[in-house]
Amino acid sequence: MRGKEKFSHNASNYLISIVLVLIIASVLILIQGSNPIEAFYEMVNGALGSTSAIASSIRWSTPVIISSMAAVVAQKSGINNLGIEGQIYFGALTSAMVGAYVQGPGYVVIPLAILAGATAGLLYAVVPAILKVYWNIDEMITTLMLNYVAIQVTEYLTMMIMGLSSDTNPDMIATPEIQESARLTRIMPPYQASTGIFIGLGIAVVIFILYKYTRVGYEWKMIGRNRIFAKYGGIRHLKNYFIIFLCSGAIAGVCGAVEILGPHLRFRTNFSSNMGWDGIMVALVAKNNPAAAVVVAIVWGMIKAGSMSMERMTSVNRILVTLVQALFVLFITVDFRTTFQKALKKWNAKEG
Repeated sequence: MRGKEKFSHNASNYLISIVLVLIIASVLILIQGSNPIEAFYEMVNGALGSTSAIASSIRWSTPVIISSMAAVVAQKSGINNLGIEGQIYFGALTSAMVGAYVQGPGYVVIPLAILAGATAGLLYAVVPAILKVYWNIDEMITTLMLNYVAIQVTEYLTMMIMGLSSDTNPDMIATPEIQESARLTRIMPPYQASTGIFIGLGIAVVIFILYKYTRVGYEWKMIGRNRIFAKYGGIRHLKNYFIIFLCSGAIAGVCGAVEILGPHLRFRTNFSSNMGWDGIMVALVAKNNPAAAVVVAIVWGMIKAGSMSMERMTSVNRILVTLVQALFVLFITVDFRTTFQKALKKWNAKEG
């Protein structure tokens, strides 16, 4: 399929998917007894209608951009890293400890905390990487299950560090607040949008350049398209597979670090609102294109910010938005254009 034809094909599928989810969302809102037009208006207003709305959109776009880059690196190279959520947790806890206890100026503590988060995410990705490379155990299963392990282990470690008992209220399980020097600068004070957005965009630029212009990126793409062909083409696929896995985990760890150094300022159990899964879904929507993933992640963040406003201003629950996002991801996997063409051919054959 040629470039223009492929673009047209993908655009039509996206358009059909958007129309379908809007129809479904409208029906569900009507069932709840609300006005769809009013709900959509409040969502847009909550994402772009004021300074606080724009700041909220930036705040929620930031972790999605970074986690989507972790997913893009893995999926573009043929790896199903479903453990991004768990890697985020370990990155967050490690950076929170560095931010709370390491003394020094911001230009030392902040990079050190982010590096610590990246290292923790990388190390947590070592386990499924080894299981896959040496024992060929499906990484979808191991990474998925390790998410639950990460949530429980980080909670247990936090309780040990803080000397808390097992009957402590879960909302009280948290690390000390990080120092002032470890906090990312807020770009729209007093709102939570921080310089973390630039870290996310910087990672996206590096990944785009890596896959577009470097030999390493070319090899990683070849591994994703056909591992056997890559092997016989002289690419050390096992070594690269391992490195790709660790890179994905490191980026996920950075996501956790940015969340702690920006909005949260301390590690709490269950702090992540499905950031890892959001990143995976955004990468799927963007078809593992780093540039497209940034655009989709920003829209994703705007939808999240807008859904909170919609919930406050109308009777519509924001869980509806999560459902609609999942349906959209499902719909874009369907090739509507080809399906319609085949159905039309069958219809014409019957008529003939």
